[in-house]
Amino acid sequence: MNILILTQYFPPETGAPQNRLYSLAVNLANNGCSVDILTAMPNYPKMKIFQNYKNRFYIREEDGPITIYRSWIYVMKSNNVVARLLNYFSFVFSSILIGIVKLKKQDIIICESPPLFLGLTALTLKEIKRAKLIFNVSDLWPESVEKLGIVNNKILLKAAYLLEGLIYKKSILVSGQTQGIVKSIKDRFPHVKTYWLRNGIDFEQFNINSDGSAFRADMNLSGSDFVLVYAGVFGYAQGLKTIIRASEILRTQNNTKFFLIGDGPEKDKLIILANEKGLQNLVFLPNKPRKEIPGIIAACDAYIVPLKKNDLFKGAIPSKLFEPLAMGKPILLGVDGEARDQFIEKGKCGLYFEPENSTELAHCINVLYNDKALAKELGENGKHYVKQNFDRQVIAKEFYNELIKLAH
Repeated sequence: MNILILTQYFPPETGAPQNRLYSLAVNLANNGCSVDILTAMPNYPKMKIFQNYKNRFYIREEDGPITIYRSWIYVMKSNNVVARLLNYFSFVFSSILIGIVKLKKQDIIICESPPLFLGLTALTLKEIKRAKLIFNVSDLWPESVEKLGIVNNKILLKAAYLLEGLIYKKSILVSGQTQGIVKSIKDRFPHVKTYWLRNGIDFEQFNINSDGSAFRADMNLSGSDFVLVYAGVFGYAQGLKTIIRASEILRTQNNTKFFLIGDGPEKDKLIILANEKGLQNLVFLPNKPRKEIPGIIAACDAYIVPLKKNDLFKGAIPSKLFEPLAMGKPILLGVDGEARDQFIEKGKCGLYFEPENSTELAHCINVLYNDKALAKELGENGKHYVKQNFDRQVIAKEFYNELIKLAH
């Protein structure tokens, strides 16, 4: 079976969709599929083309069992709507061209959204390559950008909603990363066939037995320091000011240390805010190579997973929570809805705080700080729960079996 994964985001970029799609590609290849990737020149999250890919329109790469086709994309360090649209549509046009010219016939195209507009490439290549389309939704567009106030232009939003409906209609299957996403699609488009393609972790690839001593030594941390980590994108949706304010509340607890690791459009503002408050218990670090992440997680005592307070996120499960749980670290979850139900109520993997409520976050930190036995118990619960329910090898095998049925 020839499978094309169409995505704007892919390694060597770091991030949730990049890691998830790479794992899916490798696992599908290991199940006997021929897997190609059509993606953009790597640039995310700094919005700057990586050094080895500058001034290139097209590159073909081999990565183990998968072949990667990369095409040009326009990037600019700006959050305005025009810059975003230029970014998205530049890859739409270049990926259509490269897909037509360079790709072989495909049996199935799996298109990752967002961005929703990449569905235009998927629809075009579906016809030309005589393939069946699976549209994988990891974030509901345009609903999310509308509710977050990122896009307010009514004409643009109406066009995007029409495109969303057209893509779903033309897809043989619409998969969603969470049950909330799947339910939303099914409620609005009852005749569309849906599938929950849940996220997870690669237990074979991720070193869950890593030692955190090197990171603690590099950061001059003592054995008594209580270390809290956030690692991921510094974006609008994450609501990272909550962590800044919690660190301010706990600033007199000298051995409670916060580490915010990553890059993104909101990082500079957060650094300015932390500097204005004179916080000495909070450290910003740049994005780290994938191989260093297990050691950083191993060094922490609890891992913070926040999002802004918005009903939209009640159907979200942040991918960053799987790795700390797999390593036996309790999470501090500032996400209501499905994530809370799965990992706090059912899995008992950590403590919940109201999204954007820094006082509650500070309280939860103190609970774990003062009750090491509880922290250990929650961590062990998480390790077991993730292994039982979110092993990516198992998830990919189940999805492969679904593809076999769809291909015939």
